[in-house]
Amino acid sequence: MPSIETLLENMSRNPKDVRFRDLKKVCDYYFGKCRIKGSHHYCSVPWEGEPLINIQDDHGRAKSYQVRQVLVAVSMIKGMGNE
Repeated sequence: MPSIETLLENMSRNPKDVRFRDLKKVCDYYFGKCRIKGSHHYCSVPWEGEPLINIQDDHGRAKSYQVRQVLVAVSMIKGMGNE
């Protein structure tokens, strides 16, 4: 099973080819458990403004724009020193 860092590297290399379960694993690690409402998984982030990350399962794959949003949020968390 790949580590979180390996998943992040793979996601940044190719955000169009990411399994939803891998994206969810990264979100659970950095943001805690996501709330689920229908097909939407909402993850809280530790800053004000846009307090949620929204991810969706698209037939087992993650949507590329949501992968990029998660990568930006993770880099912000790493910059805050909350890794």
